[in-house]
Amino acid sequence: MRAATPQVGRESTSFGISVPLALLTWALCWFGGNLLGSAVIAISGRSAGPDAGLPTWVTLLGAFALWSPLVGGVLWASREHGTGSLRADLGLRFEPVDLLGIPLGIACQLLLVRAVYLPLEAIWPDTFGDDRIEESARRLYDAAEGWWLVGLVLMVVVGAPLVEELVYRGLLQGSFVRHMRPAVAVVLVAALFAFVHFRPVQYPGLFAFGLVLGVCALRTGRLGLAITAHAGFNAAGLTWVALG
Repeated sequence: MRAATPQVGRESTSFGISVPLALLTWALCWFGGNLLGSAVIAISGRSAGPDAGLPTWVTLLGAFALWSPLVGGVLWASREHGTGSLRADLGLRFEPVDLLGIPLGIACQLLLVRAVYLPLEAIWPDTFGDDRIEESARRLYDAAEGWWLVGLVLMVVVGAPLVEELVYRGLLQGSFVRHMRPAVAVVLVAALFAFVHFRPVQYPGLFAFGLVLGVCALRTGRLGLAITAHAGFNAAGLTWVALG
């Protein structure tokens, strides 16, 4: 029965942000974060293009600028439309079993994503080859030196999973599953999650992984498993590039 399916935020009936308001909150915060990130890059005197090869310190500041409004939007939504507790409203909780997300994320990076791209590469080898798929991660890794590499790892393996799961599986999916079929909610949020990364070559893999993250949050009723799976996925991708 649908009512018996664990869903993010179901435990707190007081958290009732609507789908339009959740989307509007996300859109305004995402747009504002991108403006701040662009300002950081402009102040640094660097180009904001996809092939700019930004120094790691600029990338870190840009990520912080992007994430700050998004986290602020999540906190506002919880305070105004829930209890003010991210644990109760969005399911920001961890349990020991959530550590299984780490090998799950690694498996998704090494097996699921490869399986998704295998037929695509066979048909369009110039578009979906490994070099094109890994281009962004390799550029980030090559630009990091010394202690900046530690900052990059923290950003990719800790910061991005936490912020993105709060926003996409917490705020957005948590709102969607209250107003539509859970499967539709998972698919829509996974598509949005892939789209906002703005590298079309990565869309198939990120969409497939977004589905896995959505199911993790849906079935457990919390974000812990999705966050650790996301961290394992990103860590495996960065390690793959470092060893390549």
